[in-house]
Amino acid sequence: MKNISLIDSNFKVETKLDQPDIRFYDVRQSPFKIYGVFYESGKFRRLPEKVAKTVNEGVYNLHANTAGGRVRFKTDSEYIAINTKMPNIGKMPHFALTGSAGFDLYVFEESERYIASFIPPFEMRDGYESIIHFGSSEMREIVINFPLYSEVSEFYVGLCDKATVCEPNPYRIEKPIVYYGSSITQGGCASRPGNSYQSAVSRRFSANYLNLGFSGNARAEDEIAEYIKNLDMSVFVYDYDHNAPTVEHLEKTHERMFRIIREANPDLPVIFMSRPKYYLTKDEQKRLEIIRTTYNKAIESNDRNVYLIDGRMLTELCGNEGTVDSCHPNDLGFASMAKAVCDVLESIIGE
Repeated sequence: MKNISLIDSNFKVETKLDQPDIRFYDVRQSPFKIYGVFYESGKFRRLPEKVAKTVNEGVYNLHANTAGGRVRFKTDSEYIAINTKMPNIGKMPHFALTGSAGFDLYVFEESERYIASFIPPFEMRDGYESIIHFGSSEMREIVINFPLYSEVSEFYVGLCDKATVCEPNPYRIEKPIVYYGSSITQGGCASRPGNSYQSAVSRRFSANYLNLGFSGNARAEDEIAEYIKNLDMSVFVYDYDHNAPTVEHLEKTHERMFRIIREANPDLPVIFMSRPKYYLTKDEQKRLEIIRTTYNKAIESNDRNVYLIDGRMLTELCGNEGTVDSCHPNDLGFASMAKAVCDVLESIIGE
């Protein structure tokens, strides 16, 4: 591949990295493969902007957060650098910046293995750059996970100028698992993107996925259900219990959303999940029963492609120690959630 920056200076990426042989690539170009997000109107998004506007204001504000975004490729470069522009950066007191606004790096060796994180500067305003050295030159399959609670308008990967770069192997399951839900679904508060439960599930099965978690704003509106029903997906997982403002709202919308998606996808495996919590209040117990009722009605109608994960099962490995604030999972909490989801997916999509 000819270095385009030598042909057109407008493509040159300015860098302060002390690496004289570095060459930057725009990940929107071949041979890089982008998953979980797409580029539209100047930024990466999880949902088309015109769809997001029809759902609610919160979904519109969050739809360009890059939770679940990944770029994959192969290279024999001795290092991987990133240079990114980020117009909106998520900073919260209970959420590590490496998770809300950072990228992390995996290498595929029989399975994906975590290498290191591209750690963002705390005072960054509009993006950052970082570099991770391997110490040797050999062909590796690379996965870079995007931030969970920030927007990305530009993303470049820096490699040794003479390095080979080529397409990655496809996922074993290319048709994505689609997740819809709350801030927990979006990834709050994993310490880095690769520790969200969907990322762990993806590594376990070599499965593509799409994260449609919208912090505080997943309310099962018909508009989002209509969008999801038309996606080409391998499994649908939904958990918006935390964002249903009342028990009555959950009761009104939970089965309705399922029916909208089921009518368009009669053979699609659907996993219902309640909030990941073991000790439930009376209100939370009512919510669990509403979700269980949707599941039971489907079973009674001879639907054999529905699955229920009681939220208490999601906390099996961690109990009360799995959150940062009695709500949002820490890394232990997400590992526990991943195990419960993987246990069910083994019967759906196999090893």
